[in-house]
Amino acid sequence: MARLVARIKILPAEAETDFDVLIDNLKNSIPEGMELKAHAKEPLAFGLNALIGDFLLDDSEGEMEKLEDCIKKVDGAGEIQVITISRQSVKMK
Repeated sequence: MARLVARIKILPAEAETDFDVLIDNLKNSIPEGMELKAHAKEPLAFGLNALIGDFLLDDSEGEMEKLEDCIKKVDGAGEIQVITISRQSVKMK
């Protein structure tokens, strides 16, 4: 089965949100078969930042909705925006 990479922008619930705690909460809350592969902090405005995360998930029905619902329930996460979804590249030997 093909794997997808979903790049999602996660806005913190509050301006003082600790991004290290948010990242740990995300890693511990993601359903089995999905993973937070990479992440970066992106400045927005006036000292506010967003978290950009690359999530790996299976290309099957309902997986994206499951991931979005899981992220929305994470402590410290506010609004989310799906930036892009693409198939994961395959490395040739």
